[in-house]
Amino acid sequence: MTPPTRRRNVAPPRESVLAAAMATIAERGLDGLTMAGLGREVGMSSGHLLYYFRTKDELLLRTLEWSEERLGARRGELLSRQDPAAARLTAYAELYLPDGPRDPHWTLWLEVWQRSQSAGDDARARQAAIERAWHRDLAALLAEGVSRGEFRRLDPDRAATRLRALLDGFSVHVTVGLPGLTRAHALAHLDEFLTESVLAPPVG
Repeated sequence: MTPPTRRRNVAPPRESVLAAAMATIAERGLDGLTMAGLGREVGMSSGHLLYYFRTKDELLLRTLEWSEERLGARRGELLSRQDPAAARLTAYAELYLPDGPRDPHWTLWLEVWQRSQSAGDDARARQAAIERAWHRDLAALLAEGVSRGEFRRLDPDRAATRLRALLDGFSVHVTVGLPGLTRAHALAHLDEFLTESVLAPPVG
């Protein structure tokens, strides 16, 4: 009789760990995310997690990058549509803004940036790469809208910087649950700003 083979403790795919980390943040917030708890979720010891990610800061940054990859794919899909540039600009803003207080992606984003004060050059460069992708796509969309006559004659790069600053400010307020400012309020303010400062005025 052949002896039974010993079952090997195979680590789950890294994406499964990152997805579990994001699910924990969504359910219990950042305070509920511990290496030991996450290890139990994915069937790994906290030691194994530290072997793969080294520190909790690295785990958080990897999780943010994983979440950003998913958002980047959605952003690329909506920006490649054949809709008017103005409609795609609104869709970009809707994707950018958090869904509401304690939005898991934005909660993670705020935590990672807060920790960046003590992060090394590599971590800060990776965070900056995330920001550049959002900026690059927005500037390209604004340039397209100007060339089509849908937007005012503006500098796409400078306008993208200002628009993202506005989006960031609203996003932080919505994420922390600032009284009187919901996602709907932020979108209404943004629509007013785009009408006054970005969209070309009606002809005639």
